[in-house]
Amino acid sequence: MFAGGYCGGMGVAGWLVMIAFWGGFIALVLWAVTRLFPASDRRGVAVELLDHRLATGQIDAETYRQVRDELADAGRP
Repeated sequence: MFAGGYCGGMGVAGWLVMIAFWGGFIALVLWAVTRLFPASDRRGVAVELLDHRLATGQIDAETYRQVRDELADAGRP
């Protein structure tokens, strides 16, 4: 099937190594892009949701302050 120079004469093992190499390379590039350009600040989304819950009366002011302080502490290294 892969004999006689057809497909570069690499054989099955060569093709498997090449597929593994390119799969790993593409995974590395995708990982690097996600690290360089992270998603939006998740803490900001949580604070917006918390603000909305306070505005609609789902939580009281004390709970709001407590959770907001916990979110602020979670964002610190």
